[in-house]
Amino acid sequence: MSLLVVGLSHRSAPVSVLERAALNPDAQIKLLQDTVAAEPAAEAAVLATCNRIELYADVDKFHAGVAELSTLLAQHSGVGLEELTPYLYVHYEDRAVHHLFSVACGLDSMVVGEGQILGQIKDSLAKAQDLHTAGRLLNDLFQQALRVGKRAHSETGIDRAGQSLVTFGLEQLAAGGGVDDWARGKKALVVGAGSMSSLAAATLARAGVAEIVIANRTAERAERLAQILTEADGTDVAARAVPMASVPVELTRADVVVSCTGATGLVLPADAVTAAVEDRTDAPAAVPESAAGPVAPAGAPKSAEPDARTDASALPPASAGTEENCPLDLSAAQAGFSVMGEAAVAGMDAATLEQHAAWVDNGTVDRRDGGASQALRAAGEARRTPESDAELITALAALTARVGRIPELRRPEPVAGPPRPAPVLFLLDLAMPRDIDAAVHRLAGVRLVDIESLAEASADAPMAADVDRVRRIVSDEVAAFGAALRAAHITPTVVALRTMAADVVANEIARLEGRLPGLDDKHRSEITQTVKRVVDKLLHAPTVRVKQLAAEPGGAGYADALRTLFDLDQEAVAAVSRADDDSENSKNRGPA
Repeated sequence: MSLLVVGLSHRSAPVSVLERAALNPDAQIKLLQDTVAAEPAAEAAVLATCNRIELYADVDKFHAGVAELSTLLAQHSGVGLEELTPYLYVHYEDRAVHHLFSVACGLDSMVVGEGQILGQIKDSLAKAQDLHTAGRLLNDLFQQALRVGKRAHSETGIDRAGQSLVTFGLEQLAAGGGVDDWARGKKALVVGAGSMSSLAAATLARAGVAEIVIANRTAERAERLAQILTEADGTDVAARAVPMASVPVELTRADVVVSCTGATGLVLPADAVTAAVEDRTDAPAAVPESAAGPVAPAGAPKSAEPDARTDASALPPASAGTEENCPLDLSAAQAGFSVMGEAAVAGMDAATLEQHAAWVDNGTVDRRDGGASQALRAAGEARRTPESDAELITALAALTARVGRIPELRRPEPVAGPPRPAPVLFLLDLAMPRDIDAAVHRLAGVRLVDIESLAEASADAPMAADVDRVRRIVSDEVAAFGAALRAAHITPTVVALRTMAADVVANEIARLEGRLPGLDDKHRSEITQTVKRVVDKLLHAPTVRVKQLAAEPGGAGYADALRTLFDLDQEAVAAVSRADDDSENSKNRGPA
């Protein structure tokens, strides 16, 4: 197996990079075509969601494959390779299988346990099959990933650990309250009619909204979704479809807006949202810069609210040392405090002591400060050597036996600024790249939840106990998939061996007939069957055992050994492999 995956996700890259690197459907198609046209790759599939972009390929060379796949991702995403490289991750062979199976189970999702990823994996496989870029390896891999994901959801409570991104986003809009209570009676506008938008509309309908308006560039899809919502059992919601041009008008009527389109530009710019809010409130929606503070996600703790400001009086005096990256709690310093004094380093653990010593040694402060101890002064004035570094750390550590520990570094507690008005418009942006201008975060009367704020909120989401069970399932399935793949790798060699044996039997029977021309059919048949049984019995144990050995880790070399021992023609083995691949591809692709 030479499976390679190169990609980036919410775990490796900031949302701003993911947003810029997002691939539209046309770019995904071109990426797949260019990947299989490249020399190292024989198969390719792209998994592109709102929080990940991954390129899977069957490659014949690891380093060349990594270089080629990384370059192609950069070219088709529009983000320069040098900028993109720090955020890329690479998985190879069994680790690549483990990664995809974990993704399929929702373990790698922004919301752990969400099941939407299964549909996205299925779509990725279908696209690769349609473009004929998925061969035996990727077909088997993605189909097995779907089975593993379904097994995890059916055998464990992973669904309790997470939820759909839509539900999680609506919970953030509700700011800790129940979604049903918050949504009941509201009017909703859903922009887009794809799978995510459809799920959002259905979730809002079940939550009890009074009206849902669907806006989509393709009118037929919007009308179809509106019809499904109207006819759905268990809901009593009025649903209708409108063209995209009607979105500004519908904004003035909506209480909740969910947007998830494939547009490459903004669907809801800040000025459109501002106009909608001001039309409803008859008051300016813009928040002054001085009162707005930093942008923060809905439901964030008070210290991170957009209207929170830092109290200058809470900062330590300049004499206490306010240098950047100092590993001390400067806000807790007393008058006369020195970053080189004994009180500064008292009670530190070894790692923090080393960090402090390195910070001091980099020349951030003057180590000859009057508050420094004699040992520190001597170490600071000496020329830096490994011995002097060790002496400095030893001197710092010696202080811990005499003085109590000081608190660790923490940010000053901010004070609340002027309160923002209660939101009259709730916006959920699930698109990548974003549909709604991030500047909307600063508008009074608006609560915006987007992929970036969801990523921050999900970092503190609790993990269910069932996650460990899912991880065990993934590990077992990875081992089974690897064993099956290794066993399948030797099958063409075994088939070629048995074909060669059959040819030897046929040739010997033909030679016997030439030497015994009077042999009747009955005796000829009996001799032929006897020779075949002898050959089959001789080959049975070796071929069965070699399949077992090949399935074990490190068993790839048994196929080579078999070819060498029986002097098998390499082209004959390759012909069997090609025939199997053609048969498998025809089955997966269906009629052309």
